[in-house]
Amino acid sequence: MELWATENIDARLLATLVMDYKALSADELDAMVRSIRFTYESEWLYSYIIKIHPDKEALRKRWMNDPYPMAQRLGWSLTSGRIAREPEGIDMDALLNRIETEMPTADPLIQWTMNSALAQIGINHPQYRARALAIGEKLGIYRDYPVSKGCTSPFAPIWINEMVKRQG
Repeated sequence: MELWATENIDARLLATLVMDYKALSADELDAMVRSIRFTYESEWLYSYIIKIHPDKEALRKRWMNDPYPMAQRLGWSLTSGRIAREPEGIDMDALLNRIETEMPTADPLIQWTMNSALAQIGINHPQYRARALAIGEKLGIYRDYPVSKGCTSPFAPIWINEMVKRQG
């Protein structure tokens, strides 16, 4: 925590690699998230601490409606992971309604992870695929996002169709 407290980005990235995630309370993680100033920092904290934390589900629920954009971004990241790996209990219809309604005007920090949730619904849940594709087409978010040759576009319809094709 001493490294994190410095507010130096390099120190914080190192801290995420050496912290004992089990020793952090949900409230400590919440305070850490509220101190984040860089997206890269949030991605490291998510990848190395939050997504494996024992209280990740409580944090997901807490952050999904949080007014602080970085917290909501991480709530959507956790939701995207649940959609892909542990979908039991997730109301896909409600999520699709929320994405369709909120994503067009969402903060870009949140929009990116909402888009990931939309794609994960379409990729992993065939019964919702047509609706996810239709929402992606209707919203058009990331339609013109530049990607390197050989990379998959973050535009949900392209992303969904490519991943489904790879699944065979």
